[in-house]
Amino acid sequence: MTVPNKKVAFYTLGCKLNFSETSTMGRMFEDRGYQKVSFTDNPDIFVINTCSVTDNADKKCRKIIKEAKKISPDSFVTIIGCYAQLKPKEISEIPGVDAVLGAAEKFQLLDYLDGFEKHTTTQVYASEITDAKTFNNAYSFGDRTRTFLKVQDGCNYGCAFCTIPLARGKSRSDTIENILDSAKAIAKTDVKEVVLTGVNIGDFGIQEGRRKERFADLVTRLDKVGGIERFRISSIEPNLLSEEIIQFVAQSDRFVPHFHIPLQSGSNKILKSMNRRYLRELYVDRVKTIKKYMPHCCIGVDVIVGFPGETEEDFMETYQFLNELDVSYLHVFTYSERANTAAVDKEGVVPMKDRSRRSKMLRSVSEKKKRYFYEQNVGQKSRVLFEEDIENGRMHGFTENYIRVTAKYDPLLINEIKPAVLTKVNESGLMEVTEAEEIFV
Repeated sequence: MTVPNKKVAFYTLGCKLNFSETSTMGRMFEDRGYQKVSFTDNPDIFVINTCSVTDNADKKCRKIIKEAKKISPDSFVTIIGCYAQLKPKEISEIPGVDAVLGAAEKFQLLDYLDGFEKHTTTQVYASEITDAKTFNNAYSFGDRTRTFLKVQDGCNYGCAFCTIPLARGKSRSDTIENILDSAKAIAKTDVKEVVLTGVNIGDFGIQEGRRKERFADLVTRLDKVGGIERFRISSIEPNLLSEEIIQFVAQSDRFVPHFHIPLQSGSNKILKSMNRRYLRELYVDRVKTIKKYMPHCCIGVDVIVGFPGETEEDFMETYQFLNELDVSYLHVFTYSERANTAAVDKEGVVPMKDRSRRSKMLRSVSEKKKRYFYEQNVGQKSRVLFEEDIENGRMHGFTENYIRVTAKYDPLLINEIKPAVLTKVNESGLMEVTEAEEIFV
């Protein structure tokens, strides 16, 4: 059923993977004759793609639904994503929600909700997570300067703090050939950078329940796709980031020198309690290997504070570990209890005031790390991808190694990669470049 007169708006919470899926769904709607509009453009249908990483999922979801109904009181509100899979009944009872779709159903929402006619009760289509076996190809387009290309979904790891396996199912991937087809389609657009994304992308290659391909082979093949200037690896587990991959990125003209590597704790005791698949010594080895091949490589770190059983001594071990590690920035997460995870039943609950204080301490470390990394790059020649991010006559962009640059606004620079000399780090922590006419050739 084609409904060309209906307007649909999307809102995405959470990760790059969610953005890739939302964008793909937007194209699916347009192919059926719906008009994709902005959130505030009085839509007939809202599709809200949710996240479940923190305990704010419920609060954020309710707030967005409330705003949607203010903008368009008679609209049809659909909730999808990780939170929808984990708590479908709870979401269905939120005032204003018309439909909830789980992980196995979300890509078929146009078939389940054909016409988007309201019912007297909320429609819920959410089967068990074991039914989420299909890999649904997805990539974002037209929403940002970069494209997020989904290469993997689900996770087999079972970390004690994480709900993702419950929300997305087991690890599964597309084939290399299908991903290459998507990359070639992206190459025909004006996109300059593709970010590879997934839940556990280093585990790429599992199809129909068994391993058939490898992540190292995927990046090797993607590197040969013409028409895309940059590939960026979004986040990869330290135990899956092999020296083979590091060496490949070091010699590649297209894969940029930037890795985001989850650590979660600098204490081996806590890493074991979290069910992580490595110890801190392996993490140190990965950082040293990266820096050996790429001294100016940017390394980002995920870290969780306040995990059950984390004493002040354990936290200080993490603090000192990160303080001494040659990394570029931290993403600090304050541990939050998640239902049906192994960590919920662990002893040694850390008081919220201690979690908050520890989080603040590590964010301070992150700011110092980031500034030091930027200062180490002053004087370097780099290539900046400029974005449509204009503020007070200035525009912004990113170097290959993920340094955020500020320059005088020039409309000709938007979505262009230009050579630059990095001159100084300003008070806002951004890297300045000299005047555009002097450095861009």
